[in-house]
Amino acid sequence: MQVEVINRDGQSTGRNVELPEDIFQIEPNDHAIYLDVKQYLANQRQGTHKAKERAEIVGSTKKLKRQKGTGTARAGSIKSPIFRGGGRIFGPRPRNYSFKLNKKLKSLARKSALTYKVKDEAIKIIEDFTIDVPRTKDYLSFLEGLSLNGKKTIFLTSDYDKNLYLSSRNVQNTKVLPANQLNTYEILHADNLLITEKSVDVLKSLFAKEKVIAETE
Repeated sequence: MQVEVINRDGQSTGRNVELPEDIFQIEPNDHAIYLDVKQYLANQRQGTHKAKERAEIVGSTKKLKRQKGTGTARAGSIKSPIFRGGGRIFGPRPRNYSFKLNKKLKSLARKSALTYKVKDEAIKIIEDFTIDVPRTKDYLSFLEGLSLNGKKTIFLTSDYDKNLYLSSRNVQNTKVLPANQLNTYEILHADNLLITEKSVDVLKSLFAKEKVIAETE
């Protein structure tokens, strides 16, 4: 699949880039996408929530009233969950929400997400460039040249670019990522995906490497 390469001003460079069909034009697997996004969101949870239960509440353990003959429900102490200030029944405890997914499934999910972006015509290939000095104004003018101001955008670079990252850090709805850190959630969350020419090669080698590793396991 041939895609036109544009410059930072949104104008054609006269060059095309080949997007591999086995990455950008597969049969999407929605369930793989669901599992990968679910894992990503689960990994973001700290799992530090905690509520005090009956045994952890500070208070008297004296029996409030006699067991029978009062006409009301029996009560052991003021720390009972049925009283205000008492312990919580089955309250949350610290736990780890992360879970494992196979590498083949995660790779399939990312390819499926990229395929959906291609179908929605939401992928643009940008010629390689950098910003000499971190300046938010320069990054905003770059987005304006592509008519992407205010839109959720992921910009993939071939490697970590400190100046680009710092320039985009204060801009809402946009994020600069190295191509090797791309995940399914980021792809689907963005309205537009900007990929530099060298990033295409990084994605090719990344998926090829994952395929080799998965086949040898």
